[in-house]
Amino acid sequence: MSTAVCTTPSLASLSIPARTAAATVPPAVRRGAWQIAPGEAMSLKARAASVLRVKQGRVWITPDATLANPSEDLVLAPGESMTVAAGQRIVMEAWDGYGATYTWDQA
Repeated sequence: MSTAVCTTPSLASLSIPARTAAATVPPAVRRGAWQIAPGEAMSLKARAASVLRVKQGRVWITPDATLANPSEDLVLAPGESMTVAAGQRIVMEAWDGYGATYTWDQA
C-alpha cells in the first residue's frame, strides 16, 4: 500500500497531544489508512507516483519547490486528493486539533 519514505528524523522528540481524536474516527475510516495526530508533522517522499487521499480531518501540505513548480501550501479536506510525483517530497501536518486520516497509494 505505501510507496513513500518518511524522511522525518524522529517523531519521538515531538511534543504531541494524546491521540484522543482517534477514538472518534470510525473504524471503517481507519482501516487501511494512516493517521496523523494533532500537532504532528511528517515529511514523505514518493518512491513512485502516488496519490494522497484524505479520509477524515484536514491536512496542510507543503510540496518541495522545483524550477517548474514553486512551493504552494495546500489544504485538503475529506474526499480530496493530490498526486505526488515519483521523487517528490511533501511535508504534511494535521490542519486542526482533531488530527486526520489519510491513504497513500500508488497512482
